Amino acid sequence: MRQYRGPVSQFTVNDDVEVPVPVPGAVWTVGAVILDQNGAAFAQRRSSDRRLFPDTWDIVGGHVEAGEALLDALAREIEEETGWRLRHVRRFLGTSTWTGDDGAGLRHEADYLVEVDGDLGNPVLERSKHSAFDWFGPDDLARLKDNRAPGEFLIHDLIALAVRAQYGA
Repeated sequence: MRQYRGPVSQFTVNDDVEVPVPVPGAVWTVGAVILDQNGAAFAQRRSSDRRLFPDTWDIVGGHVEAGEALLDALAREIEEETGWRLRHVRRFLGTSTWTGDDGAGLRHEADYLVEVDGDLGNPVLERSKHSAFDWFGPDDLARLKDNRAPGEFLIHDLIALAVRAQYGA
């Protein structure tokens, strides 16, 4: 395990966690699957007036700013969207490439399984962006497909991967 010291936050990272090097000029995002002490994953519902994926479940995450390292963006997004602080990056879940329905083009996303500090029962949601939150265990995963077209199950599949690994299923 190694200590990571970014410009704003400090946290630990498992030694085998991969951190992709973004291609210059490409649009990158980061995502965090956050598990509670029971192995359930946190998701927040995007507000119905959002242009990109309205009224769907989402993980914590967002855009990597110009010149920002991926793990710094991950820590920033977690704090901005929940009020929690990144404590530990457990696992790299992979990268995906996707195009949103907002016309902004192709994005590359790096997703991580993380641990956070804070009151997990009381996240500080960005209410202009997210209308609700919930915790999803193995029996709740189907709800993550709400308001998604067939085959658009990136969030479901990502959370299912993390939850099933946690439960050993």
